[in-house]
Amino acid sequence: MQALFVSDLHLTEEHPETAAAFLAFLAGPARGVPALYILGDLFEYWAGDDDGDAPLNRRIAEALHSLSASGSAIHFIAGNRDFLLGEAYAARAGMALLPDPCPLRLGSVDVLLSHGDALCTDDLAYQAYRRQVRDPAWQAAFLARPLAERKAFIDSLRSRSEQAKREKEMAIMDVNRSAVEALLREHAYPTLIHGHTHRPARHEHLVDGRRCERWVLADWHGTAPYLAFDGERFSTHELIP
Repeated sequence: MQALFVSDLHLTEEHPETAAAFLAFLAGPARGVPALYILGDLFEYWAGDDDGDAPLNRRIAEALHSLSASGSAIHFIAGNRDFLLGEAYAARAGMALLPDPCPLRLGSVDVLLSHGDALCTDDLAYQAYRRQVRDPAWQAAFLARPLAERKAFIDSLRSRSEQAKREKEMAIMDVNRSAVEALLREHAYPTLIHGHTHRPARHEHLVDGRRCERWVLADWHGTAPYLAFDGERFSTHELIP
C-alpha cells in the first residue's frame, strides 16, 4: 500500500509559488499513487465552503478532483487554519474527510495520523481557543454570518495569532512528549505522523518498552516536501531541490 503525506501548505493568493508547487506535485509525484493524505492547513485560512469559488480555492479543488478521478484516494484531516473546511468542498475536491486522530493500517504497519495541534498541550491559551472553535455550535453560529464578515474576523485573528506567537516561548508551541506517548499508548503503539509544528524530523519514543516512530511533516514554504510510504518503509522527499 503506497501512500504520500503532506501538511502545512498554507495555500494563499499571497504566495502563488506555493500553490504552483502543489499543483506540480499533484500532476507529478502524486499521480498514480494509491493514496494521498493531507494532514491539515492545506489553506492559510478557510472561511467556509461558500468561499469555494474564490480563484485559488477553485483551482485547488479542480486539481485535487482530477487526481481523485485518476484513481488516487485523497484524504484530509483539518488543521488549525482550515478546520471549517467541510463536506461540500471536500466532495468538490474528491477528498474524504478523516477524524483527528485517525488510525489506519498501511501494509503491515499500524499508522496514526493527526494534524498535531492537539498535542501542543503546554500552550494552554491555544488549547482553550481550539476547544471553542471546534465546538459544533460555535461553528454553526460563525458560518451563519456573512462571508465578508467571517473573512474580516479571520484576518484580525491571524494578526493577533502572529503577535501571540512572537510572545510565546518556542517550546510551548511544540508537542508535549507525555501527550504524544499517551496517544501512542492509547492506539496500541503505532507509527505517528503529524504536522503543525513546522519542525520536520523523525523521532523515536520508547513507550511501555515498545519502540514507536513519529514523523513530523515539514511546511511548504520553500522546498515542497512530502513523506512517502512504499509499502514497507517511510522516506522524505522534496519536489523542489
